[in-house]
Amino acid sequence: MAGPRLHITGASGCGVSSLGTRLAEALQVPQLDTDDFYWQRTDPPFTDKNPIPERIRLLSAAMGAGGWVISGALEGWGTALIEEADLVVFLTLPRSQRLARLIRRERRLHGARIDPGGDMARIHSAFLDWAAQYDDPGFTGRSRARHEAWLMDLSVPVLRLDAGASLDELVQAVLGEVASAG
Repeated sequence: MAGPRLHITGASGCGVSSLGTRLAEALQVPQLDTDDFYWQRTDPPFTDKNPIPERIRLLSAAMGAGGWVISGALEGWGTALIEEADLVVFLTLPRSQRLARLIRRERRLHGARIDPGGDMARIHSAFLDWAAQYDDPGFTGRSRARHEAWLMDLSVPVLRLDAGASLDELVQAVLGEVASAG
């Protein structure tokens, strides 16, 4: 096997994709974002889901035989794939910081489309409402409680990191963990 196999996960807005991209570059392995397999390509984006068997088929094929970094959420549909990982990295960040990051990201990606009256305004508002509920214990969607339960059931080692650290610090922490395990 060439290179480690890492899964980076956490709430939306924690920097999961940013860390995954930087780690994949540092390790010279492919970076795979779960959104690319979870969602069908539509305009506006993030409106139609791929069926679970299709997500698994597509992601499994993209993983290949070598190392990889998978960024995003697999809890609830892709656990079997993550059992092939060497390490799961779980990022956390307070709600207010996550939501501020998400608003900046959505503005950068979609511009005026998310403004009132824009074709993505309703999608954007619903997304922020959904993301804000992550830390609520009673939320039945993707949540901290569901993530924690999922992480406890994995046979893969889990590294927990505070996403308030700089991206460079997070990269070094993961690379240090990979080196010590290798």
